[in-house]
Amino acid sequence: MDKRLRRAPDAEWVLMYRLGLSRKRIAALVRVPPASVGYHLVIARRQDPGLEAEHQAAAGARTGPSPRRLARMQEVIAWITAEGRLPRGHSENRGERSMARWLSDRRREAAEGTLDPAYCDGLARVPAWAGNHRAAADKIRWHHRLAQLVAFRHEGHDWPRHHDYDSEREHTLGVWIHQQRYKRRRGDLNPTRIRLLDEAVPGWQAGRTRGRPPRR
Repeated sequence: MDKRLRRAPDAEWVLMYRLGLSRKRIAALVRVPPASVGYHLVIARRQDPGLEAEHQAAAGARTGPSPRRLARMQEVIAWITAEGRLPRGHSENRGERSMARWLSDRRREAAEGTLDPAYCDGLARVPAWAGNHRAAADKIRWHHRLAQLVAFRHEGHDWPRHHDYDSEREHTLGVWIHQQRYKRRRGDLNPTRIRLLDEAVPGWQAGRTRGRPPRR
C-alpha cells in the first residue's frame, strides 16, 4: 500500500478522475480504500466545479452500482434474513449457489479494498457475510463516513448533531462523529484514524461551539 502522506486533494488522483477513471478503479491502482480517494475528490470538486463534468464526459458512464445491482443486493439480504444463514456454494438450489457466488465476489472486493460503499452500507445489515474480511469492510465504511463528513462540512454546515438534528443525513454523521470522539477520549481510536480526521476535518474533537449559530 502507498503509505505516503497525501495532502488533499491529491493531484495524481484528481488527474486520473478527470481522465474518466472511477473512484474504485483509482483506489485499486494506488491500493487505498475507495473512500480515501473519495474524500480527496470531494475537495477537488469544490475547488473545480467543472471536474465532475469532465469526468463524466471522459468516462461516458455513471459510477457506482446500477439500480439492478443494488436490487440484487437487497434480494440476497432478504434471503439471508428469511433463512437465518448465508447461502451455500454447494447447495442443490441453483438460486442459492448464485447468491453464494455473489457474496464471494463482494468478499474479494472487500479484501482488495475496492468494495463500493453502497454495498458496504447495505451488507452491514448482515455482518456475518464478510467472514474474515469483516475488518476490511469496516475500514472501507469508516473512510466512506469520513468522506461524507468532509462533504457535509464543505457545504457550510456546522458539526452534525446526533440529537436535535435537521435531517437523517445529519443524524447519521452526528452519531458517527460522536462515536469517534468517545473512542478518542477513551484512548480506543486508532492513531491512523485520528490523523486522518485531523487532516480532513480539523476541529472535529471540539465540535460545535456553545450555542446554535443563526440560520442564514
